[in-house]
Amino acid sequence: MQSKDWETLSKVEVLGDLEPVVDKLMEAHESKRVLWFPSELLAPPEGEDPERHRAALRERARGIHDSARVAVGLNLLTEEGLPHFHRLLAKYLDKDGFWSKWNYLWTAEEDRHGAVLHDYARDSDLFDPLVIEQMQFAYIRNGFDPSWDSDPYRVFVYTTLQERATQISHANTGKLCGVHEPTIGTILRNVAAEEARHYTFYRTIFKEVLARDPNRALESALKVMPAIDMPGVKMPHFRDLADVVRRVGIYGPRDYLEIVKEQLSWWRIETLEGLNAMGRAAQEKLMEIPERLERVADAIEARSKAKTFSFDLTYAREFALE
Repeated sequence: MQSKDWETLSKVEVLGDLEPVVDKLMEAHESKRVLWFPSELLAPPEGEDPERHRAALRERARGIHDSARVAVGLNLLTEEGLPHFHRLLAKYLDKDGFWSKWNYLWTAEEDRHGAVLHDYARDSDLFDPLVIEQMQFAYIRNGFDPSWDSDPYRVFVYTTLQERATQISHANTGKLCGVHEPTIGTILRNVAAEEARHYTFYRTIFKEVLARDPNRALESALKVMPAIDMPGVKMPHFRDLADVVRRVGIYGPRDYLEIVKEQLSWWRIETLEGLNAMGRAAQEKLMEIPERLERVADAIEARSKAKTFSFDLTYAREFALE
């Protein structure tokens, strides 16, 4: 057996040791969660005519600026793709244990996120329907095969960062759109709240990994935290879509900087003791990441100039952003 294969197997054993922790976290997760379904969030009030309800929704949605529509579209496509990446977690987890139960639960919850946003977009006429479907097809077909999926520990560093980023993006998009159309505000608050619970699960798991195998866990974190690609990175026009989202203040490099600082603090990276030379080196480099991310954010903002955007997604209308 090659050393890399042995290392992977030994890390999988650590995850197996966490089965009782997963059981308790799942129990806490489900006890705090109010399970909702897309048809409930989009249903008309009792006694209201469904057609009249949808007509009023479309009229309100006309007030959502195209830049905010882009943010909803990016969030929608990201959520529709996430359940298809179930395999990235499943490949390392016992199919008969609590890990598998968590992965199926996570997949079921993520599937509703994409469904409710897609149904909302249809009812509100927010996008060109054929374009959003073409983009979703291309996104799923392109796949998502990150380098970190070769390391079970990196998976949980990534999911911590990604779930927190997604939570922030949904919450801020909901606030921006909800000023004009309260239904999408309600939807995105519900989605963001569930992403927050996923985030809590994953960051707690990695904290438990750090307690059991700190040196290798720190090395894995160092491979992921300097920069992450969101799952939607291979969707059509992702860079321009993400640039719009940054410019309108929903999510950007400074948000990622705060996420990294938050995790370094919560995992108590700086104060971990009893490390070997490899662990201490990784610890030191991890604590240097925020300063580097600050420079990256400064540079992006300094280079940013007013720009005009146009997406077929939003009926090819042009809009300008600073």
